[in-house]
Amino acid sequence: MDMTSSIGSTARIGVAALLLTAGCATPPSPAATPQSTSAAAPSPAAPGIPEAMVRRGRAAEAEALAEPFRGIAFGGALTPGLFPIRSTGVSTEPVRRGVEAFLSSLTPAQRAKTTFAADDPEWRKWMNQHFYARQGVGFDEMSESQRAMAFAMLRASLSAKGLQTTRDIMRLNHTLAELNDDDFAQYGEWKYWITVMGTPSATEPWGWQLDGHHVIVNYFVLGDQVVMTPTFMGSEPVTATSGRYAGTSVLQPEQNKGVALLAALTDAQRQKAIVELTKTKNHNVGEAFKDNLSLDYIGIRATELTPSQKAQLLDLIQEYVSNMREGHAAVKMDEVRRHIDETWFGWIGGSGEGSVFYYRIQSPVVLIEFDHQVPIAMRGLPRGVPTRQHIHTVVRTPNGNDYGKDLLRQHYARHPHPQAGN
Repeated sequence: MDMTSSIGSTARIGVAALLLTAGCATPPSPAATPQSTSAAAPSPAAPGIPEAMVRRGRAAEAEALAEPFRGIAFGGALTPGLFPIRSTGVSTEPVRRGVEAFLSSLTPAQRAKTTFAADDPEWRKWMNQHFYARQGVGFDEMSESQRAMAFAMLRASLSAKGLQTTRDIMRLNHTLAELNDDDFAQYGEWKYWITVMGTPSATEPWGWQLDGHHVIVNYFVLGDQVVMTPTFMGSEPVTATSGRYAGTSVLQPEQNKGVALLAALTDAQRQKAIVELTKTKNHNVGEAFKDNLSLDYIGIRATELTPSQKAQLLDLIQEYVSNMREGHAAVKMDEVRRHIDETWFGWIGGSGEGSVFYYRIQSPVVLIEFDHQVPIAMRGLPRGVPTRQHIHTVVRTPNGNDYGKDLLRQHYARHPHPQAGN
């Protein structure tokens, strides 16, 4: 169970006291759109998961969803107008076909518990911790042919890199079970769930979610626009040195490119970028149920970087954005470049060989976090001390467009529907 901690006194973290809402609604035709089922009882916890952990996850969910979605704000205010509905020229038809094929492979009972309305609160019900009780259809209950269709859906939505990282994180969850006396009740390669929100459409809003330990992908679609956040990718261990998947390793480019960018700064720039020299705890702030954070900027602003340093910063951002299919990633990176001078890079921890650290990239259109975390389930490591064998990364769209919420709000403003969801 990976617990998020605050970043400390260097950034004041609270709930954004702003009233920009997501304008959620239920589309009018029950025949065309799945009925909201989020009020139903959550999926039962896996055998072997302590009930106290399950209750903690459900309590965190209830507390977070009691507050309507507003979005992550920087400096105490949301910036409106950043995400207009527009044509990108990049087709989403392969994604639509992939999801339709996956849904058609499910039994009626599986499909009933997998499909939700396009604006359902189910979007916000995700959690990295392994003990969270999830909705949807699990890979552990799919037939081989259904798993093949699920991976075909992911392949249509993600880049080769994104799919490879996702699969390797799932495999490393198997490794974690092996390292814990083959505890496949709590961990394993197939303990991941898929839900689909809305009906795959060329014109109406819809999307899908993959949810499980150390990998969560939210994938919203409206026309040819895609929002693939929040996305969580992490692992413990990061590299398998034994077992079925020995040699599997994840998130090394994200780690190493962060180090390279810090090394490229001058001493004076580095003094601005580094917020704290010592890292003794977890620092990620944008994980589960943190949809309404208010964050201060930390570190150094890109306007103080040279052109080559800016190029390195963009390359680091690209490392995360490139988990999307190439065309959609290019659209997102164009958006990032337009706001490069409003982008900040902050660092906590060391920069030497083997050092542990946290970095944050803040832009009006993207929030990225990388964090070496304290060990939770791996044995033989010093307790309470961050390690390179446990990494969390988070990518979010600030200013109201996580889960495509701002696009959804605008769509419903143009095409009114009865109000529902949050």
